[in-house]
Amino acid sequence: MKFLLAAGLCALLAGCAVVDFEQRRWIFQPTDQAWGPGLEAAQGMQDRWIDYVSDHPEQRGQAVRLHGLWLPQPDAAAPVLLFLHGVRWDVRASAPRMRQLHALGFSVLGIDYRGFGRSSDAMPSETLAAEDVRAAWHWLARTQPQARRYVFGHSLGGAIAVRLAQEVGDEAGLIVEGGFTSTLDVLRSTRWGWLPVAWLITQHFDAGARIAEVGSPVLVVHASGDSMVSPQLGRALYERARPPKRFVLVEGAVHEDTDVVGRDLYRQALRDLFGIGPPQR
Repeated sequence: MKFLLAAGLCALLAGCAVVDFEQRRWIFQPTDQAWGPGLEAAQGMQDRWIDYVSDHPEQRGQAVRLHGLWLPQPDAAAPVLLFLHGVRWDVRASAPRMRQLHALGFSVLGIDYRGFGRSSDAMPSETLAAEDVRAAWHWLARTQPQARRYVFGHSLGGAIAVRLAQEVGDEAGLIVEGGFTSTLDVLRSTRWGWLPVAWLITQHFDAGARIAEVGSPVLVVHASGDSMVSPQLGRALYERARPPKRFVLVEGAVHEDTDVVGRDLYRQALRDLFGIGPPQR
């Protein structure tokens, strides 16, 4: 009987491990590839490397190397933005969006989590990515001590950004574009939302619970035509944040072009909430 119980427990744990691995692979879709416009926009950006030793239970004691793209402002005192990308492509795919934010007044560091691009090889997870972005945040604190530091996250990166802002507490502001409240809420917003799979979820990304503990000003931006993440989820994330905060709905935009279509709205929101950049003309 003990053998049967042990065998059953091993089978259950093995099954859970498979579910967790496949869920991480499905959510992050890690790759070392980018798309054409991103490759072009990344030309001229500076490579940066962030080395640290992992304290995560999966990789404790292992050396980690993160690759980043750095786009500085001429003024060393300019505000600095840590850019956290979403799924599928590596950081080079986000280069056009990084350049848009640079044009709005930020020095920008975009990084790849483990498993993406030229960063250390691993299957990314919610907790591994959280450790990676903390390392990048501390690297910015060491290398840019004179600058105000902001966190920006797009799509899945928005949930990672919310967690970072909640945990570090020394950010000057948080910007989330195309974000959501939790993995389960995203699932429930689809046609498969009726499935009783909450107990299977290992990657929760519960930004809705965490954002209430963020102490800096929060800007939430969403596209009215976003078919990947419902605008209602972006609005719900905003509602749970503490003031000062601002919600910007970009009419006529979709998940991929919110920054371009909403450039003027971005500029005004950054001016009003963070005091960054010139006023809209």
